[in-house]
Amino acid sequence: MKFCSHCGSDAVNFAIPKGDDRPRHICTGCGAIHYINPRVIVGVVPYLGERVLLCKRAIEPRRGLWTLPAGFMENGETSEEGALRESWEEARANIRVDALYTLYDIPHINQIYLMYRGELTDTNFGPGPESLAVELLHPHEIPWDEIAFPIMRETLQHYFRDRETGEFPLHQGIIQRKL
Repeated sequence: MKFCSHCGSDAVNFAIPKGDDRPRHICTGCGAIHYINPRVIVGVVPYLGERVLLCKRAIEPRRGLWTLPAGFMENGETSEEGALRESWEEARANIRVDALYTLYDIPHINQIYLMYRGELTDTNFGPGPESLAVELLHPHEIPWDEIAFPIMRETLQHYFRDRETGEFPLHQGIIQRKL
């Protein structure tokens, strides 16, 4: 950080503030402490019968690979509202949310994923500006080698295992960086 976003000063140090336990950007001009916190990603496992709706990414990272509709939560919205917004933006999908389904921490990239499970309310969907294609796929049609992110693969695997039992518990986990 070169300038304080509160006062514009270039007198920003990286140090441990009094009473804290880790270094932060501190403006010596106005005293503001700048906290950088994890980013929250919200999304949905959109299903209809035995099929799941996947989006082929039109943007980086992982352009051309498949994912569930998801993206960064915005200020002023609930996680469920964000998940529904992302489903509309990426797949033009109308969804009725069932419940929070997976919660994953990805500490090496400072992200938290909250994925909901939700039923498509109609089949009027299509690619939004961030998707090249949107397809409703049976489990055997999923391009498993072309899934964009580990969190999406894990969520899909949970979903198809849980469909067999009809029980959909909340799944939690941590995805660590592969060394």
